[in-house]
Amino acid sequence: FLALGAIGGGPLRVTGVGADSIQGDVAFAGTLADMGASVSYGPDWIEVSGARVAQGERLKAFDTDFNLIPDAAMTAAALALFADGPCRLRNIGSWRVKETDRIHAMQTELEKLGAGVESGPDWLRVTPPAQDGWRDAHIGTWDDHRMAMCFSLAAFGPSAVRILDPGCVSKTFPGYFDVYAGLVTA
Repeated sequence: FLALGAIGGGPLRVTGVGADSIQGDVAFAGTLADMGASVSYGPDWIEVSGARVAQGERLKAFDTDFNLIPDAAMTAAALALFADGPCRLRNIGSWRVKETDRIHAMQTELEKLGAGVESGPDWLRVTPPAQDGWRDAHIGTWDDHRMAMCFSLAAFGPSAVRILDPGCVSKTFPGYFDVYAGLVTA
């Protein structure tokens, strides 16, 4: 949910994980800072504020090695839709052997929204759509819970987005869309 703070203006605070946490995905907060978000840490919380992308503000483009946090990199790929230039995700070859070939799946779904996407064996390059280049899209989840969750962020763009098979999140977070709805309407 930290990404919501980066694109929804924030602040958004996540508790239970913070500066003292040993969870690897805490490093994703640093990626958000590299994208221009303001990130604060407490011993058991992280708070993020950032761009208001629904009002046309943009995140900073990035070129990042995601070898240590490949699952969180999927969220970064979705955030690339809101960047001020092309974004490159490197060392994500493990995506090819997850629930689906996530590099192929991400490329397919990002292109539906109007992004320009190139890929290789272990990388993805995303050129965000221009504000008038977004397209309405039905996003396939590829029966992958992380696809459904990261593409929920696309709802902050100017086009209509429908997540097909949102129930696939039941694998890890059955209440994800309820919590998400509560956060974006708060």
